[in-house]
Amino acid sequence: MSYVVQSGASQRSRRRRRAALTLLLVLALMAAAFYYAAEYWKNPGRSSAAPCSTSTTAGKAPGPAAGPAPGQITVNVYNATDRSGLAASTAKQVRERGFVVGTISNDPQHKPVAQPAEVRYGKNGEAAAKVVMTLVAGAAPTGDARADASVDLVLGAAFQSLAPPAPAPAPAPPAPGVKTTSALSSSPC
Repeated sequence: MSYVVQSGASQRSRRRRRAALTLLLVLALMAAAFYYAAEYWKNPGRSSAAPCSTSTTAGKAPGPAAGPAPGQITVNVYNATDRSGLAASTAKQVRERGFVVGTISNDPQHKPVAQPAEVRYGKNGEAAAKVVMTLVAGAAPTGDARADASVDLVLGAAFQSLAPPAPAPAPAPPAPGVKTTSALSSSPC
């Protein structure tokens, strides 16, 4: 058998080239990661795959306000039953629907709730309470003297599950003669 013997200079040269290539690869990956992070921080709410709607309808007045968005509503979830973990599991589902979940606990009023749920709110939380009422079919509204806009969702004895989420409304077709623009162009919204 014959072996090929390399000189020390040849081995050092090969190691230096390998180290340089590895360093270049690591630097390229880091640059790509920093670029991605910078783009994300510039536009945190935009997804590059989601088109934005730019259609306009002339001559139509805006419809009535549907209330605050779930992300603007703080919901405290309370358990008024003897079922262990009911408030925690329901709060997780409420959070998944986009609401801000505040306190998760047993009902601080220790009041029996026979219906599926009771929605407690103050004067400033009236609009938010209407949105929270859609979470549980048969929920009863109850006003109280709180000053903030938070809403309590108190789960009662008849509670089984949250109501299915409402389907997103389909966009109305444009009126005849109304010009719409496509959002699929490459320009930003």
